Amino acid sequence: MQKRMGEAVARVARKVNETVENKTDSLDLANCKLIAFPIGIYKAMRSVTEGIHRISLANNELKSLTSRFVTTFSQLRELNLAGNYLHRLPEEVTSLLHLRAIDLSRNRFRRFPEPLATVAALETINLEENEITEVPVEKLATMASLRSLNLRDNPVGPEARLLVRPLVPFDLLLSPEEPVPKA
Repeated sequence: MQKRMGEAVARVARKVNETVENKTDSLDLANCKLIAFPIGIYKAMRSVTEGIHRISLANNELKSLTSRFVTTFSQLRELNLAGNYLHRLPEEVTSLLHLRAIDLSRNRFRRFPEPLATVAALETINLEENEITEVPVEKLATMASLRSLNLRDNPVGPEARLLVRPLVPFDLLLSPEEPVPKA
């Protein structure tokens, strides 16, 4: 058990060091068994955080994202948080002025993460395979940059099905409606 934890820590450290040394614009910490974003990374990446445009934390065990994460990586354009245990986002997500794509598929959202509705540059939101029942139809309709909203495999209410063209300028992906069983 300890050996595996040590290997996981070493893998994260290696990936962070590669990003810092190569001054790449991406940090890929997918599949690292993270239960939280490691605090030590903030210090290790201090010199390059402004240049980080893509982060993948997919397929970890994250239960939350901190406001510090969002404010530290303020230049993000793409954020992949698919396959975690997230159920909400910090309000500070609204400060991600350059965020164009966010993948929150396969998480535990029961409600549409409302802070996303105020991120002006957002073009793609993937919320596939969550537990979302309510969608802020009016707010979404005002998102000028939004091109695609994936709500497949969510138990969304019928009001979300009203979000059809020409009312909204983006593609809305929903699972087919279940046929009503005949009595």
